[in-house]
Amino acid sequence: MSVAMMPLPDRSPLPFDPMMAPAERSRLLVAAFPEALREVLAAGRLDHRPRFGENGFDGLQEIWSPPSTVSDRQAAMARRTLHELEDSVLAPAEPDRLLGRVLALLSHYPAKGLTPDVEQLVAMDWVEDLGEFPVWAIDAAARAWRRTKKWRPSIAEMRALCEEACAQERVMAQRLRQIAGTRQGEVIPVRRITG
Repeated sequence: MSVAMMPLPDRSPLPFDPMMAPAERSRLLVAAFPEALREVLAAGRLDHRPRFGENGFDGLQEIWSPPSTVSDRQAAMARRTLHELEDSVLAPAEPDRLLGRVLALLSHYPAKGLTPDVEQLVAMDWVEDLGEFPVWAIDAAARAWRRTKKWRPSIAEMRALCEEACAQERVMAQRLRQIAGTRQGEVIPVRRITG
C-alpha cells in the first residue's frame, strides 16, 4: 500500500483551554497536529500587504500561502484537522446557551423603557448576530465587557470582542482550509467563518 493510500492514524481530541492566553492556545493546538501537517504550516509563506479603509491606510494585512509541495496525504490531514477544529474549538454556540449568556449580560445593564417582550426580541437578535461564534469566545467577550465597561454593549461591540477572542483559531482554520484545497484544485465543503 502506498503512503498516499494509507489510512490516517487515529487522533485524540484537540487540546483546548479557552482560559489560556491566545498565543499559548494556538501553540498547544498546533503541537497536537500531525507532524507532517506542522511541517507544511511551518513551510508556508507569510506576506504583509498594506490594507486601506475608509480613512486611508489601515495597517498591514497578513497573507499566508501554503508551500507548493503539499502531498495528498498532507491535504487529507489538513481536511481532517480542519473538521475537528470546526466541530470542537470553533463550533458555534448552541442557541439556548447563547440566549442564556446574552440575557445574563444584558441584565447587568438594564434597558430603560423596554417591555419584557421587546427585551426578548432584542436578545433573539443577539443570538442571531453572535450565533457563528463558539461559546467560549462569547463568554470571553461578555467577561471582558463586564470588567471594563459601565454601559450596555451593542451587538457590533460584542461581535468585535468575539472576533478578537477567536482570531488565532480562525486564522489556523483558514490556513488548514488552504492546505486542504491545494491538491488537484480541490474545492472542499467547509463551514464559512468570517473575520
